Amino acid sequence: MKFNTKTIHGGQHDTDPAYGSVMPPIYQTSTYSQTTPGGHKGFQYSRSGNPTRSALERNLASIENGAFGLAFGSGLAAIDAVIKLLKAGDEVISTNNLYGGSYRLFTKIYEDFGITFHFVAMEDAANIERFVTKNTKLIWVETPTNPMMNIIDIKACAAIAKKHDVLLAVDNTFATPYLQTPLDLGADIVMHSATKYLGGHSDVVLGGLVVKDKELADRLYAIQNSSGAICGPQDAFLVLRGIKTLHIRMQRHCENGKAVAQYLLSNPKIENVYWPGFKDHPNHEVAKEQMRDYGGMISFTTKGNNYDEAIKIVENLKVFTLAESLGGVESLAGHPASMTHWSIPKEVREKTGIVDSLIRLSVGIEDIEDLIEDLKQAIG
Repeated sequence: MKFNTKTIHGGQHDTDPAYGSVMPPIYQTSTYSQTTPGGHKGFQYSRSGNPTRSALERNLASIENGAFGLAFGSGLAAIDAVIKLLKAGDEVISTNNLYGGSYRLFTKIYEDFGITFHFVAMEDAANIERFVTKNTKLIWVETPTNPMMNIIDIKACAAIAKKHDVLLAVDNTFATPYLQTPLDLGADIVMHSATKYLGGHSDVVLGGLVVKDKELADRLYAIQNSSGAICGPQDAFLVLRGIKTLHIRMQRHCENGKAVAQYLLSNPKIENVYWPGFKDHPNHEVAKEQMRDYGGMISFTTKGNNYDEAIKIVENLKVFTLAESLGGVESLAGHPASMTHWSIPKEVREKTGIVDSLIRLSVGIEDIEDLIEDLKQAIG
């Protein structure tokens, strides 16, 4: 089954067996009747399993070319489940440019439980080797990274992970499986903030994990059930509905993203534009190899690294909405230093390029002429 078909039918039954519903019904129930203790129809209690959530989990596994999917209450809840595979004394090697919430979870929560995190510039995968010890248990990758759009070679990371018998997890939120499938490149775990492109309509918060290995899946299912950070059936339904149009939305996100990136590059008031589709973007050749297009996420800085100028631009936008998050049908703009990445100390974030003038755009699927005109009037 090809990807465009998987988004609509992947992992789904042809119709609901009860009444022939084309869409999986929303099973808004906490518990299920049993004919005798343990005698049920596959579901006992909705923390442990719910038919609507199961439909989404099968679909997530299908579009990522995995075997097992798990849905959580948020992307951070999904990341939290992965870190719970570890124990005190274990070490994690993470990219040094990543979502602020991931950084906060790693440093403010799990460092207190005795897990050590190394934040490494992974654009050169060879840098990872220097941090591998006998205690290393996980390599955590984002690609493209948030918000600098750094590209990390998943195959190279997978080779290092296999060599040292550690897990490789890839946050695939920015790319989505429309653009890349990390499991096919050697990753063990794929994570999504399905709040973003998978849901696609800025109306749901949800996270997902996909794996191929049954033993790993069983460990994660046990954590999901024991910790209880599950999504509700209504949220699962919304993401299932969103995924059905992922392929056509991503096509337009990519088209509009390219046009916006080229406009920003031509604007003399803009200093740097970060978008993997440019031939001079670091690791562009890696992106060209492991991605099918370059997405709708773009970051840029103004001339002179002027904080006030950046704030003026995002406040003056009219079609782009100043808001957190990304990946919806509508275009969003954000100021990472004061919004999504505020929890990273200034001296740390600036080392990775998250300066005060950096603006991040999530380019939506509106008419491209309206988006460019909006940027023109805001930048001045």
